Amino acid sequence: MEHLLWRRRWPDRLEHSAELRPGMLSALTASKEIIDFQESAEPALESGHALVRIHNVTLCGTDLHIWEDDYPTELPIIQGHEFSGIVEAIGPNQAVAPGEARINIGDRVAVNPMIYCGACQPCLTGRYNVCQNVGCLGCYSDGALVELITVPLDKLCPVPDELPLDIAAMGEPTSIAIQAVNRGRPVAGEVALVLGSGPIGLLATLYLTELGVHVVCADREQHRLDLAVQFGAADTLLVTPGGDFPDAEQVPRLDALTGGYGPQLVIEATGVPSSLENAIRLVASAGRIVQVGISPRQASVSMKDIPYKELDLMGSRMSLNLIPDGLALLARHPEQARALMTHRFAFADLQQAFRLMQGRTEKIGKILIQMPAGSVT
Repeated sequence: MEHLLWRRRWPDRLEHSAELRPGMLSALTASKEIIDFQESAEPALESGHALVRIHNVTLCGTDLHIWEDDYPTELPIIQGHEFSGIVEAIGPNQAVAPGEARINIGDRVAVNPMIYCGACQPCLTGRYNVCQNVGCLGCYSDGALVELITVPLDKLCPVPDELPLDIAAMGEPTSIAIQAVNRGRPVAGEVALVLGSGPIGLLATLYLTELGVHVVCADREQHRLDLAVQFGAADTLLVTPGGDFPDAEQVPRLDALTGGYGPQLVIEATGVPSSLENAIRLVASAGRIVQVGISPRQASVSMKDIPYKELDLMGSRMSLNLIPDGLALLARHPEQARALMTHRFAFADLQQAFRLMQGRTEKIGKILIQMPAGSVT
């Protein structure tokens, strides 16, 4: 099986790679809803790279869409972009930039899966998370549902000693939540409304609360709102499909928190068009809205409200290398981090994990796939 991990950033890799060594197991999403376990060659170790044995992979909604062949990537592909493992070997010529930690064999690491060119206009202005040629392991090229992976050393993020390696697999989604919050320029003492209490919304709530922001969470599922309280929410609003939001009972509660002006910051983490419409309607004048939920669907946005309120409407995608910050946030809140991980599956049961996500018959937070080397230490 050809080695595709870093094709986007280093297009000549295939033509100049060394011979591969035999022997590892990988899970290939071969076609729609079909996982094919295969024996494949181990990746060759190159200069400036590390060989990482994968211990844990967590799944998100993007993974489900790829498995369902409902995502702008081509199958077959090896999925997995949220992962942690242990460094098994390091190639020669390890260069350490000022301020960076030296990586050693045996280190526990999470991996930044984002690939960017470094040469386009967004990259040159420091916005490499929206690189014009942006890629992501496990989404647009082969990822971590494999026993061994080779990655550039600068993609490795050491895991804090106090953080279990399984929880460290959630460093990537936590970095996405931190990026969204940072985009919103939160101020201690103000009120933020987080629309959607899935993993990103919950992690954004956790971070906002740390920053001294009073958070109100809204969701259609009561069990998610119950979890939001554990993550620091000052109040929660249950959204009734087809009903008014906020309803007659919720309006005075939101007014009491915001002085009747509305929240100064809204994080939209559902990707549902009506949720963005609610954000624009509810946010305070001169407020900020961060759209982190992604959907191809169209929202109906008034051309009046944004200029009349003089709103800042911002998108947020992936993160600016914030996985170390995400790991630190998880380490500071072990109880919440553990509560977010609701299901565990062995590597061999990957197909069942996707079926569970697809069925939506259980209360699901994050799903962990424990690889053959998997460890919770």
